[in-house]
Amino acid sequence: MEELKANMLFGKYEVGRILGKGTFAKVYYAKEIATGEGVAIKVIDKDKVRKEGMMEQIKREISVMRLVKHPNIVNLKEVMATKTKILFVMEYARGGELFDKVAKGKFKEELARKYFQQLISAVDYCHSRGVSHRDLKPENLLLDENGDLKVSDFGLSALPEQLRQDGLLHTQCGTPAYVAPEVVRKRGYNGFKADTWSCGVILYALLAGFLPFQHENLMSMYTKVFKEDYQFPPWFSPESKRLISKILVADPERRITISSIMNVPWFRKGLSSLSTFTTSNDDVELEAKVIDSSPPQFFNAFEFISSMSSGFDLSGLFEEKKKRGSIFTSKCSVLEIVTKIESAAKNLKFKVKKVKDFKLKLQGSCEGRKGKLAVSAEIYEVAPELAVVEFSKCSGDTFEYVKVFEEDVRPALKDIVWSWQGE
Repeated sequence: MEELKANMLFGKYEVGRILGKGTFAKVYYAKEIATGEGVAIKVIDKDKVRKEGMMEQIKREISVMRLVKHPNIVNLKEVMATKTKILFVMEYARGGELFDKVAKGKFKEELARKYFQQLISAVDYCHSRGVSHRDLKPENLLLDENGDLKVSDFGLSALPEQLRQDGLLHTQCGTPAYVAPEVVRKRGYNGFKADTWSCGVILYALLAGFLPFQHENLMSMYTKVFKEDYQFPPWFSPESKRLISKILVADPERRITISSIMNVPWFRKGLSSLSTFTTSNDDVELEAKVIDSSPPQFFNAFEFISSMSSGFDLSGLFEEKKKRGSIFTSKCSVLEIVTKIESAAKNLKFKVKKVKDFKLKLQGSCEGRKGKLAVSAEIYEVAPELAVVEFSKCSGDTFEYVKVFEEDVRPALKDIVWSWQGE
């Protein structure tokens, strides 16, 4: 592996064969030494992405992948960096691309439905987090060792902040055979509805073994797309044809929604209640709980360097650009930090809930401009005598959050703070 000079990466991963390569990145198979678990490591060349002006796209991909944790989405385990490379350590899908299986011919309806159910579950979850994928196709759908689908490649995905004043996306992207007609029209589009169209094309391809819209000339193919000009093979069931006919509707306003697809009898066939992915932890009633004595997770060394060191600043490559004062270091014990945060929250009349070990959620009691303010505080142990504490707003008005944090929280924690980020 010429880029990293050795097959041992940061003493943590043993790097093996190359799985694939693109213009800006190569993907390698690797094994985590501590667990023996196989992972995929995407190695991105910093100079190349900078020259092509794609650094923002890389940052967005990291942000999105940290935001969408779902059984049918490839999990981003961690992000690391050297002076010349950015490295995504991801879940390894042993089954390869769904495209390779589709290329061999059509699927039986039951198997096609299973993959479509898993695809829709993942896409619905992305949409619930404000993320539109924008490049759904069988090449970006992987299979794990159990034959379950994993959505990958969020390089073209969009977040709410990319919407213009009209509330629409305007960047043309995606793969021609799967892209929605409204994306091609250059008039702005709803990313969620465009994803739905792509899901319909994928379902058709799984059942047919070929694409609904095909032509050697791209504009002729788009003409077929705009006219909804496609034919069903004779082996399609009436129910599957009815569903696809509701998805492949050129007018996005008349196109069936993801939530409606999930209620269609054909879609729900064989779907157990366990197939639904929820994040119920966020909905549990808040209450004060005592932190147990198990050690907190260790902060990723590269995240720590990027957050705290001005000499090696990668802060923009992580989940979000941190506002001033949202992270501090402390030489106090974890128990002292937790106790101090709980005390400060109590004085502010905030309820405290333990989300997980050494992560607290603080819920305000007063209704603000955008509902009750909720703040999370997570503690990471970097070394036996050094901890990092990170605050972030979960809900409520940003202005109110900044005001409370600056005027109340920071002064209340001054006894345990060694230094605030950026100061």
